[in-house]
Amino acid sequence: MSKRTDILKRANECICGDREQDYGNPERNFELIASLWSTYTGSDISAVDVAMMMVMLKAARIKSGRLHEDNFIDGAGYFACAGEIASKEGA
Repeated sequence: MSKRTDILKRANECICGDREQDYGNPERNFELIASLWSTYTGSDISAVDVAMMMVMLKAARIKSGRLHEDNFIDGAGYFACAGEIASKEGA
């Protein structure tokens, strides 16, 4: 199995497994976060924005120079959640 396949497999396990059981449906969770962040910042933030900002958080952690594979796994998971949320919003 290639490293990229492993990362995507592990991201899938995270977003469709334990984390969903622990934190609930990602879309609803990101909508709640968006509501809280919107109130805090005074700006309109969407659930897709939340997922993309989490991707950027993971990119910043990767940029710090310390290699932690979970940042790549989490980033892939956040991208997948953003794509799913965006496709539902466009439907």
